[in-house]
Amino acid sequence: METQSRGHLTGGGGGVTSERAASCLLLTLVIGVCCVHALEMSTGKIPFLEAVNGSTVLLPCTYASCIGITNLYFKWEYNDNGTMQKVADSVIPTDHVEPNKVNVYRERVEYVGSSKENNISILLWNVTFEDAGVYTCFGKNPKEKGKNHSAIFTLHVVEELRKVDNTLTIIIASCVGGFIALLMAFMLLKNFTLFVLAKIEEKNKECLVTSSGIDNTENGLSGSKSTPKKA
Repeated sequence: METQSRGHLTGGGGGVTSERAASCLLLTLVIGVCCVHALEMSTGKIPFLEAVNGSTVLLPCTYASCIGITNLYFKWEYNDNGTMQKVADSVIPTDHVEPNKVNVYRERVEYVGSSKENNISILLWNVTFEDAGVYTCFGKNPKEKGKNHSAIFTLHVVEELRKVDNTLTIIIASCVGGFIALLMAFMLLKNFTLFVLAKIEEKNKECLVTSSGIDNTENGLSGSKSTPKKA
């Protein structure tokens, strides 16, 4: 009996230990995933743009962190044939607090970001062909012990936007529209035909009822005339 009791106690302790181990493992995985994706930089779902020479374009960039930020350092860089040229940089003290000053190192560049929206985008005024290339949005959060994160955005500058040939689209739309119109006409003709047939059938039934009544009346009169009188 004493041995069995000890066995039960040992089994209970093992169950508690297993639950604690599983909880610790799950917590470690959650923290690990959060740390891996602690800071994310993004230049949007479409990280490139084709702009006309002389126009004004937005270079978008946003950041996100599941552990918060403290003195987040960010900068924009331009890849000039392998040489990274600084475009703008600054430090965001903490979440939803605007940077004290944004340093701009190139002409026709304006910072239009907002820390309230985790936005560190910049605006390029009157772009030229020399502005075309790859731009990097860089971020570094001291909470992550020196880890760097970045996202790229490619700018193409053209003399004029390419005209899109919509001939195929128009042909397809015309075919689809014609098919739908034909289908609707067929359905209307079908319904009209069924309506006419129903009316004709209704009139035929009325004619049959009328003729049947007339025949019965004539047969009745004929029968009364042929009946002999009793003496």
